[in-house]
Amino acid sequence: MATTALGDAQVHTSGDLPVVGSPAPEFTVTGADLADVTSAGLAGSRVVLNIFPSIDTGVCAASVRRFNELAAGLDNTRVVCVSEDLPFALARFCGAEGIDNVTTGSAFRSSFGHDYGVTMVDGKLRGLLARSVVVIDTDGTVLHSQLVPAIGQEPDYDAAVAALG
Repeated sequence: MATTALGDAQVHTSGDLPVVGSPAPEFTVTGADLADVTSAGLAGSRVVLNIFPSIDTGVCAASVRRFNELAAGLDNTRVVCVSEDLPFALARFCGAEGIDNVTTGSAFRSSFGHDYGVTMVDGKLRGLLARSVVVIDTDGTVLHSQLVPAIGQEPDYDAAVAALG
C-alpha cells in the first residue's frame, strides 16, 4: 500500500506500483471505441501509462494534453491515458481538444487499478485511480514508475521521457 495526498488528507492506494526492472502487469482497458486496449496488443512498442483520477479535472486534463504533445516526438512509443472515466467521457474530451497522439483507456470494467496498485482505497476520490506514470519497455519491463506525491500535482514528464532514453 502506498500513499499520496488529496489536499491536506493522506490517501492510500490498493498496493504499490510495479518497480523498475520488474515485468509490468498485463492489462486490459476499454478504448474510446469500446474495444479492448491490451498490453499484448501493444507488444513491441514502448508504453507510457499516464494514470489519473478523472479527465474532468484540470490537472488530469493538463496531463493528457502534455502527454499528447510529447507523444508526437516519441519513436516506437504508445501513450495510454488511463482513468476510471467512461470511454465516452474520454472520447468527448479528446475530440473537443483535438488530442490524437494518445490512446485513452477506461479501467471501469477491469482490474487495472488493483493490478497496478493505484486504486485509491480511502479519501474523497476512493475508487478512482491515483495520479501516476509507468513507462514500459518493448519487452514488458518497467523502466520508470512514479506515484505523484499529491493528486493535484502534475507528473514528472521529464523523468518519464528520460526513461525512454
